[in-house]
Amino acid sequence: MKNYLTSESVCCGHPDKLCDYIADSILDACLSIDEYSRVACEVMATKGRIIVAGEITSRTKVNIRQTVRTALAERGYNPKDFTISVFLHNQSGDIAGGVDTALEIRDAEGDRDELGAGDQGTVYGYATDETPTFLPLPLELAHRICIGLDSCRKDGTILGIHSDGKAQVSVEYEDGKPTRVAAIIVSVQHDRDKNVEWLKGEILRKVIYPAFGGFPFDSHTRILINPSGRFVEGGPAADTGLTGRKIMVDTYGGLALHGGGAFSGKDATKVDRSGAYMARMIAKNIVAAELASRCEVAISYAIGKAEPVALNVHTFATGKVGDEQLTEAVRRVFSLKPRDIIDQLGLRSPVYNLTSCYGHFGNALFAWEQVSERYREALRNELKIHN
Repeated sequence: MKNYLTSESVCCGHPDKLCDYIADSILDACLSIDEYSRVACEVMATKGRIIVAGEITSRTKVNIRQTVRTALAERGYNPKDFTISVFLHNQSGDIAGGVDTALEIRDAEGDRDELGAGDQGTVYGYATDETPTFLPLPLELAHRICIGLDSCRKDGTILGIHSDGKAQVSVEYEDGKPTRVAAIIVSVQHDRDKNVEWLKGEILRKVIYPAFGGFPFDSHTRILINPSGRFVEGGPAADTGLTGRKIMVDTYGGLALHGGGAFSGKDATKVDRSGAYMARMIAKNIVAAELASRCEVAISYAIGKAEPVALNVHTFATGKVGDEQLTEAVRRVFSLKPRDIIDQLGLRSPVYNLTSCYGHFGNALFAWEQVSERYREALRNELKIHN
């Protein structure tokens, strides 16, 4: 049986990704001064204006406007073109109280340093063995295109393009396995006097061919480059950007479930970020241990409570053992409490603006992307599986 799966990625200057980058740059600036900063920062970018709002509690004040200006320049924009408005206040005392002292500790004696979850909700982690990064192939290919576009702009390989752009890839699957590339769509902002036909040739030769070196497209693949024609007006001047509006690009390209919580601008006490990172690490280690070829991990939290209220592992009938058995093994091998996740993954460090483009998963630099032989053996021992 054939079907088609499609994923999108965006370049670093896309208005929504610009907002994610600014929000995570503010988070990093706070953590670099006070690793216990509480940050929930939202950004809006429109023509000539950047608006920063939210809640920040930190021992030292950060120069928000200067952080925004630096982020704009790093993403290919002139900071002088924008007026920056800042509307920030401290985190709610009610939320802080629930996070600082977990419900389990308020109910009984225990570890006085246990953190409660910073919000309620369900987070999802996903992994598949169809790529070396354990990400779905359409998303992996779309990310490669956007990385290539940004690289060509920065090093001058392609002149006259800007940092606003996007890509979309459709892959044909047969019996659950990727067989061919069905369609490739690329759009990138360019100078007014750039020859569009010449640009199409440059993108094909210098971006698309390299991106598909490991999984080539064929003569029947539909390739559309700047299909609307000219793309001169771009960035926030043409399309208002917001944090958290590219959550499928951030995660699994729409090919796995998503709880709806965005990542950027939030410190790790917010489990919609830290919990999602942990869920991804668990799913990736399960697939890397060859316990399943596809895996989705769902973790549900209640605000103020350390232990999750629900955990589920789903292997889409590809697991070596039943999903219920694997769920119990995960429960015994991994700690899913917010403080343990934060400590294990080093989430008090200022590493977040690196995550704000080309997805939060798949980059081997991130702690939650590490595959551990220790986890492989622990899971196999719990499941009584031996090589």
